[in-house]
Amino acid sequence: MRAVIGEVPHAAIEAARRRLGGLALGTRLLELAVPGSDCNIAIKLENEQPAGSFKLRPVANSLLSKERDTLASGVHTLSSGNSAVALAWMAARLGIPATAIVPGNAPPHKLRQLRELGAHIVTMHFDDWWQAILAGAAPGVQGLLVDAARDAAALAANGTIGLEIVESMDDLDAVFTPFGSGALACGIACAVRPLRPSVKIIACELDSAQPLTAAIAAGKPTTVEYDSGFVSGVGFSSILPELWPLASRLIDGTCTVSIDEVAAAIRLLSLQAQVTAEGAGAIAVAAALSRRHPYRKVCAVVSGGNIERAVLVRILAGAPPAK
Repeated sequence: MRAVIGEVPHAAIEAARRRLGGLALGTRLLELAVPGSDCNIAIKLENEQPAGSFKLRPVANSLLSKERDTLASGVHTLSSGNSAVALAWMAARLGIPATAIVPGNAPPHKLRQLRELGAHIVTMHFDDWWQAILAGAAPGVQGLLVDAARDAAALAANGTIGLEIVESMDDLDAVFTPFGSGALACGIACAVRPLRPSVKIIACELDSAQPLTAAIAAGKPTTVEYDSGFVSGVGFSSILPELWPLASRLIDGTCTVSIDEVAAAIRLLSLQAQVTAEGAGAIAVAAALSRRHPYRKVCAVVSGGNIERAVLVRILAGAPPAK
């Protein structure tokens, strides 16, 4: 196991905000009108970032925190989704080669995005890929490994989302955030907790893929069976052990939803707010819309909008999403 990750200080989050200025957007907060709901929901539109997700923040801050000489031979990441897309986007901007190491079940539309951005793609069997993630190493791949989950600069960049939320919203009860690796939820918590101790950080998971909920119940990381369906980017077999101590201190609870509820949230965002969200991007909205929490004024982070067109069309047509 790699070193346990500690809390990111406010100064590091502010430094990340300065570093990201003019590159990653300070994204909009939008009130979501939901007839009949007794919960006031604001959505934080990270899907509007240039690379389509919040991942631009941690990836960009990680790269820009490094000496340029360390990037000359290129960069790579172990990701099948938005981290890889953000890395390819940044590498193209910096004029350096990028490699995405993906599992065999990587979403085809994200592979297309990677190719369009000029990234080299290496495919691994899922079990080998997951073990490489746990080890934090990709043997035989040239260049710097960029880990958007366990790098302090990445968590600091995620904290900039938390700063923007608390600076824009008064009387906030809770922030609902997707839970994938845990870096987004923990980074936001590092920013929000010192400034607004009363605001709760709620991690959102699928009821068919809930490693954090299981870890909280067990008091330690534990392996779970999971099926995230079309909702890629959340729901793995376990929480990363390096992040567990931080997550167990800073995250106040979880809220789980079904795949059908995520699809309904995607449909609502598109038809009522003209917001395109991918599955992981809509999970926090689905959780906020559920009646399985006590909060009345919340902010739900729409973490990304890179959804496959055919999946979106099916959902908007009211058909059950492909599992």
